[in-house]
Amino acid sequence: MSPRPKKQRRCEGQFYGRAFKPTGISLVNLKQIVLFRDELEALKLCDFEGLFQEQAGEKMGVSRGTVQRILTSARRKTAEALATGAALIFAEEDN
Repeated sequence: MSPRPKKQRRCEGQFYGRAFKPTGISLVNLKQIVLFRDELEALKLCDFEGLFQEQAGEKMGVSRGTVQRILTSARRKTAEALATGAALIFAEEDN
């Protein structure tokens, strides 16, 4: 059995291809953690705009449970980057 196809997620902004890193250290010398576009969108909607996960799911076109899984991954990656001094690389999507 093959897995169910990934549902298209609605995301605003054009952040992919950019990075967030500590100053003074070249990007090639840092551990790079990839943050996908849907993860950044979930962080923005829930943590920055203060929406509930159900509201964020409606905006993104996915279920509340999917938003919860995306948000958990995004928060873990962001916390790791901040705690270890790694770079966050913004990517278009997970393939």
